[in-house]
Amino acid sequence: MIKEIIKKVSETNPLSVGSTVEGKVVARDRSSLFIDLGINGTGIIYGREFYNVKDIAKSLEIGDKVHAKIVELENDEGYRELSLKDATKEISWQRLREMRDSEQIINVRVTGVNKGGLLTSLDGIQAFLPVSQLAPEHYPRVADADKQKILKELQKFIGKTLEVKILDLLAEENKLILSEKAKSEEKTKEVLKNYKKGDLIEGEITGIADFGAFIKFPLPAESLAKESQSNENEPASAEGYGEAKQIEGLIHISELDWQLVENPAEVVKVGETVKAQIININNNQVFLSLKALKQNPWEEVEKQYKKGDVIKGKVTKFSTFGAFVEIAPKIRGLCHISEFESKEKMEEQLKIGETYDFQVLLIEPKEHRMSLKLVK
Repeated sequence: MIKEIIKKVSETNPLSVGSTVEGKVVARDRSSLFIDLGINGTGIIYGREFYNVKDIAKSLEIGDKVHAKIVELENDEGYRELSLKDATKEISWQRLREMRDSEQIINVRVTGVNKGGLLTSLDGIQAFLPVSQLAPEHYPRVADADKQKILKELQKFIGKTLEVKILDLLAEENKLILSEKAKSEEKTKEVLKNYKKGDLIEGEITGIADFGAFIKFPLPAESLAKESQSNENEPASAEGYGEAKQIEGLIHISELDWQLVENPAEVVKVGETVKAQIININNNQVFLSLKALKQNPWEEVEKQYKKGDVIKGKVTKFSTFGAFVEIAPKIRGLCHISEFESKEKMEEQLKIGETYDFQVLLIEPKEHRMSLKLVK
């Protein structure tokens, strides 16, 4: 493989400064290596270039083959000045490009973390595995999205080996971007053909984050039956699908309930089994809804209330926009801050948990919106 890479590098770099060449060690001293380049003359690795790779240089013996990069075509003594370090780096990048293009699965050992993901290296090149590219089972499930808590979760991976694919090469930054979830995407894509928008599933809540909840659900029975038929000696089992034996989807916080949800943990718990409806499948991701299976309380609002009505409501929360008021179970209206002189005045006139009379200024059931005014 190395010879093929060298050939490719040489073809794209005719003999000139920057060309990669192959040669044989023919002599050495304390600070120099002499390389026989055949018809291309004799090369020398010395000075800074020698000390940059002195550990490698010490291990080389007379007759050993090396690959080097030309840094000067001919010096005052007639030698071609070479760099072992630059050649090794270029060969590494070429090999990494081939790994990316062939979508090769690679084992990497996590050596560090930052708030954005995991750190490792490949062929001496720094590599980064973003949190967004982790496999679903490794995604940090931090309910309040606290960056320090996420960092603490990621630190558990230090020293562990993960299977990844190369997602992108950033040669100018000397960095690689890796993906763990990419290795199972083809299998997941195949499995998702069994589902469509509107399907109902039953699954287990596996994690909660500030933006929603993760739910894992098994393959449909008919898919397992097909798998069994394709291998008559084995019983129908989701295990035949490897990592894709179960699908993990996301229930966004806005799809947990018809009422305003501030903390997903108030609606679902990890380990709980729930039914949900698939509302979208995009880029191998499944998006689900719990509220789609619940009666929409806003459908009755327009029948019960109209503009100008005076109704009772309980203040549940203050925000920069005003006060949220519960007028019925799962129905909240907003008494806008503009109805008061200031936020301070609003908090003087209203108390959390207290009930007051409000006048309905606007009802928009489709947008789940009701505007209110305090009756003084």
